[in-house]
Amino acid sequence: MHADLVLVDGNVLTMNSSQPSAEAVAVKKDRIVKVGTTEQISSWIGKDTTLINLQGRVVVPGFIDSHIHVADFGKFLTWIDLKDVCSIEELQRKLRDRVQKIPEGRWIIGSGWDQTRFVEKRYPNRRDLDQASPDNPVVLYHQCGRVCVVNSKALELADVTHETSALSGGTIEKDPKTGEPTGILRENATDLVWKTIPEPSEDELIEATSLACKKIVESGVTSVHWIVGSLAEFLMAQRLCSKNMLPLRVHIIAPVNILDQLDNTAGMLGIKVFVDGSLAARTASLTKPYVDDSSTKGELLYSQEELDVLVAKAHKANVGLVMHAMGDQAIELALSSIEKALGESPKTSHRYRLEHASVLNKELIGRIKKVGMIVSVQPKCVISEFSVWSAVERLGSERARLLYPLKTLLTEGIRVIGGSDCPMEPISPLSGIQAAVTRPFFAEEQITVDEALQMYIINAAYASSEESTKGSIEEGKLADLTVIAGDPRTVPSTKIGDIKVSMTVVGGKIVYQK
Repeated sequence: MHADLVLVDGNVLTMNSSQPSAEAVAVKKDRIVKVGTTEQISSWIGKDTTLINLQGRVVVPGFIDSHIHVADFGKFLTWIDLKDVCSIEELQRKLRDRVQKIPEGRWIIGSGWDQTRFVEKRYPNRRDLDQASPDNPVVLYHQCGRVCVVNSKALELADVTHETSALSGGTIEKDPKTGEPTGILRENATDLVWKTIPEPSEDELIEATSLACKKIVESGVTSVHWIVGSLAEFLMAQRLCSKNMLPLRVHIIAPVNILDQLDNTAGMLGIKVFVDGSLAARTASLTKPYVDDSSTKGELLYSQEELDVLVAKAHKANVGLVMHAMGDQAIELALSSIEKALGESPKTSHRYRLEHASVLNKELIGRIKKVGMIVSVQPKCVISEFSVWSAVERLGSERARLLYPLKTLLTEGIRVIGGSDCPMEPISPLSGIQAAVTRPFFAEEQITVDEALQMYIINAAYASSEESTKGSIEEGKLADLTVIAGDPRTVPSTKIGDIKVSMTVVGGKIVYQK
């Protein structure tokens, strides 16, 4: 019997402890049928076999992104890219160019600008945007994400005037002389405009998803845990999966508020429950106030009793729980509900997750270990929390010391999985691995390359109960493979994110080739 696909003369990192390395892999249909030396694989090569000479390139099991907003990523790819813009005048040119290509009245969204790069050395304002786009509403996000500039049309549609007060945790910048909004919105105030933007049509959503999936497989990712935001997005994702219209494997994480509306939960990995908000907006719920704002400890979105009921319902229905909890108070609440549910209805195997689990302490870490929770972390977000959102200033050094303590969690035997939180951060798993290995803040929490690879491969497969079919390159497992141009274990750690993806294979099919 001959193989359909054979990769030879490579450096295969199998992630299989009984055969850690190899030179070649043979694939028949969607499964790996042989792993070994190039000579051992040669008998699998026939006239119809697709033969790839890797020329020393590295093969790893397909990367799994365990936290990604696929449709949002696709929408983001349709936005104006402003990260290299060096002046407000150049920003206006890009805006005028987009206006000429779309119907009057359609929203224009962009991101990535940074006033420190502008020759004008100032923020753009609504008047700047009005000159380029008087009739199309515009919102352009700063590179940090939680600041934007909008034009007058967008302010009008969002009903933001000189009398409008910002949401808690946000700022509407106003001209000190006239009191009129300048167009700059910060933190939660950005939501005033965002919620005004109409939802895309199904065709637009499918087009965005197609764009996103193309970029995802180009990054070497073969499976995603897709966090959806609405019933329409869930049904669309479910339909695309059932018709095999996507080039990668998908597990859907649905918002808890649509659970009762689902007649069919095929493809669903679990439900996402927001227990609190974010550190960036100071809405992550803490046991003690924020150091830089002693008036707040953040916000819990459930009482303990409400969360107990919700968790118990999901637990008894055998629905996976993905619990967004960033502050220590929120993590405490989530753990208490899980502990209670397991106490009332024990399960020998559950794969419940704490999403982010940002502000930890030794007691919480002990409870996470005891209850067997998975911790889902996005390493690039860890860097952003410290460098962009000033975590030490917000939390104080003592609490910040155990902010995303990856090494501590792994040392305690807690299973940690890796994701991107794309489009908030770049999709690249290699970039995430570099961030986990080189984090400059509390460097004692840096982890090894092997540990980081496990987060994105073995542990992520476990999180979806697929460790028997994914997560290593061995006979009988799915032929999900990523070929990369360098070995992340041997290149300088600061260059891991620069390693190029050469090929992505899903179920034995080459879905991307550089």
